[in-house]
Amino acid sequence: MTTVAEQDSKVASVAKGARSVEQNPDIRFLGRVLGDVIRRFGGDTLFRRIEYIRSTSVDRYRGVIADDDAVDPGLAALSQDEALDFVRGFMLFSMLANLAEDRQAEAAEPDATLAEALEILKVQGTGQEQIAELLANGLIMPVLTAHPTEVRRKSMIDHKNRIAELMRLRDEGRSETLDGERVEEALARQVAFLWLTRPLRRERLFVADEVETAVSYMRDIFLPVLPRLYGRWEGVLGQRPPSFLRLGTWIGGDRDGNPNVTVDTLRLALGRSSETILLHYLDQVHALGAELSISAELADVTPELRVLADRSHDASPARADEPYRRAISGIYARLAATYKANRGKEPPRPSRLEAEPYEAPAEFSGELEAVVDALASEGNGLLSAHAPLRRLIRTVETFGFHLATLDLRQNSNVHEKVAAELLATAGVEPDYLALSEKERVDLLRKELGSERLLSSPFLSYSDQTQSELAIMRGAAEAHALFGPAAIQYHVISKTEQLSDLLEVHVLLKEAGLWSASTAPHADIMAVPLFETIADLERAPEVVRRWLELPEIMTAVSERGHAEVMIGYSDSNKDGGYLTSVWSLYKGSEALAAVFADAGVHMQLFHGRGGAVGRGGGSSFGAIRAQSKATVQGRIRITEQGEVIAAKYATPDIAAANLEAMTAATVLASLERDQLSEADRRRFAHVMDGLSAVSFSEYRSLVYDEPGFPTFFRQVTPLLEIATLNIGSRPASRTKSDRIEDLRAIPWVFSWAQARVMLPGWYGVGSAASAAQDLGALREMFAAWPFFRTSLDNIAMVLAKSDIAISARYAELVEDEQARAHLFGRIRDEWHRTHDALLEITGETSLLERSPRLRNSIRLRLPYIEPLNHLQIELMRRFRSGETDQKVQDGIHLTINAIATALRNSG
Repeated sequence: MTTVAEQDSKVASVAKGARSVEQNPDIRFLGRVLGDVIRRFGGDTLFRRIEYIRSTSVDRYRGVIADDDAVDPGLAALSQDEALDFVRGFMLFSMLANLAEDRQAEAAEPDATLAEALEILKVQGTGQEQIAELLANGLIMPVLTAHPTEVRRKSMIDHKNRIAELMRLRDEGRSETLDGERVEEALARQVAFLWLTRPLRRERLFVADEVETAVSYMRDIFLPVLPRLYGRWEGVLGQRPPSFLRLGTWIGGDRDGNPNVTVDTLRLALGRSSETILLHYLDQVHALGAELSISAELADVTPELRVLADRSHDASPARADEPYRRAISGIYARLAATYKANRGKEPPRPSRLEAEPYEAPAEFSGELEAVVDALASEGNGLLSAHAPLRRLIRTVETFGFHLATLDLRQNSNVHEKVAAELLATAGVEPDYLALSEKERVDLLRKELGSERLLSSPFLSYSDQTQSELAIMRGAAEAHALFGPAAIQYHVISKTEQLSDLLEVHVLLKEAGLWSASTAPHADIMAVPLFETIADLERAPEVVRRWLELPEIMTAVSERGHAEVMIGYSDSNKDGGYLTSVWSLYKGSEALAAVFADAGVHMQLFHGRGGAVGRGGGSSFGAIRAQSKATVQGRIRITEQGEVIAAKYATPDIAAANLEAMTAATVLASLERDQLSEADRRRFAHVMDGLSAVSFSEYRSLVYDEPGFPTFFRQVTPLLEIATLNIGSRPASRTKSDRIEDLRAIPWVFSWAQARVMLPGWYGVGSAASAAQDLGALREMFAAWPFFRTSLDNIAMVLAKSDIAISARYAELVEDEQARAHLFGRIRDEWHRTHDALLEITGETSLLERSPRLRNSIRLRLPYIEPLNHLQIELMRRFRSGETDQKVQDGIHLTINAIATALRNSG
């Protein structure tokens, strides 16, 4: 055991060591503040012990200590309580380091602004009119989901965001906050709050909690940021674009595998979103009324504004000569009436005027436009440029009365059972499940052409059928209350055949959301989700058959596009990283050809997660690497778990990420192709070979090794993760221990904790080793954005993995023979993949071309390794039967801390 004197000596050299590792000055500053807080609240002894562990680990990574086995990390000297404090300290350092890097744009990429993208296109000869047309018909939508990979409590994230705001004041040279508090004291206080805030949730999250968290991001981040971006883009584009960048969410409507999502949670999610946006409008309109004090005695008034002013019936003598204020009073009164109609209660600041609610957001924005037009008539247009009013109009155009478009989602197996029950109880078909696919399609099409409903209030149904019908009716209510933009899509998980799509349309018809008139109309469109490798292969044929149906084509043509969702997570779990990304790429291109043949615009919805094994990595790079035919200005992308907190932590960080998404979409749609058709065919042939070998190697390990499921559960903290209170959805679809039944999120998250990161690279080394032409792979890396982005993601995963630490997790596996065999395969494949990557890229070390990312990862590695060692020891004790709550808390804290340090690990 290391003595206190030795630790003191080690601590004395901490500052010097820190300077060599932590280049970002914000990291040094915040690290020092955190150290002071630990010393103040935990005492000198705890501080010295934590610093000793930290500095020893840093020295090992700097090469000062060469013999790994000789390193005494100091963990043995910690008491149980000190161990928990140590984990919190390392977790908070990683959190603050993340914040510092995000603030300094450490992850910024070239060409990631719309202005830079336009310059690239200009050089290539793309005209401004082409860009304007693309955006006029475009849609870019990040979709917030509640998938449980965010292990931190919202309170922790809130304190972190307050620190970010205080650091911004510090950047500006401000010594005091607006409240008169010294900035550096306020920073220390917020770090202290972080230290004293319990990081673990005591109770499992409910859907209502997830809704509130999402609404907080919508209100505090997206609501102010999107209008600001549009204001910037108007200058860049030289014209006012339509609101092509909008916000979506699944939270409250995603029932797939989550029995806690019901019509009540759907109403809660929609109601809270609408309440949030309407309260924002009320505040903004109230502020406008305070500012627009223009007197009719000093300025002319347009007839349209006078009509608005008179219609308000505002008889206040104080505003008799102030038509703008009287018009605003009427607008406010109508907004207040809209709020009352939607929420069933008066707003916090009710209007004293009687008014009718707005029927649609366009009616509200139209009255605001009348105010702008009136202002334009004075002072040669000076007043019409009034920024708050212009921003409010843009906000209404972007967010409507719904704030975010809420998707519905359910598994095709559920739709099948519900449709079967409805058909049987209505006397239409006694055994729908026994029908062939052709018979099902014929029957469902007949039902879609009929105005008759299948359900009846006089019949009894199973709980599942009642729940699904209630969801459909709740969606119809939402359209009536908030407008059709509130819910536009119903995603079908596990889409395998045409009947899966038609079943959803039949259920929508039960709520009046499908019209079987002479011109079929769909208020909500079914969206097939293709997830497994086999699903992706059959997707083009399923969609082709769908679009061949006249009733579907009529509904799609009216909407102007149809959507297909592709899933990254399950395709990866099914076939490994390389086969997954290649199947998604090929499948997307094949789908684009189907849509082109049908003369319909395709909108791809990318179901990405945070980890590379779930489609994570740079969104900018991933979008830009898409085939041009698959984008064309329309894209939706899920934002899940810890990615939301990372990409949308503050308004500035959110603005940078949203603009990068926009720039990438524009470039992917219009940038000149970098490959000739001959090279494209040649490279595709090589990729087919790589994918086949990678798929075979991956499947032989994960699905063909009989002891693999047990090995996986023992080598990773999967069972311990399942007990974390980080989401309302269960970790597995069934009670079986089959890999097929495990959700992709805990699959990827567990491997990350054990530092294996298997879903992000396994099989790649074998594929590269089997390739006949290394020169061709190098050529593909240099010339093909898809291949280059894929290898860059693998390099990031390998850099975050540590096969030596993983070997210590393997010691938890009880069967020594299985351990030696299975971990031996993983270890050998890791080395093959690592070496092959360097050969193809020509680099001497991982991430050589990405020094910022490499330095960011290297900064964190010394802080992760001690956490891994402690987690292993605690897991060993817990699995041996030790029931002390502090052991379980310690495991959960290490999971939290490791995830925070690794960032995109879920």
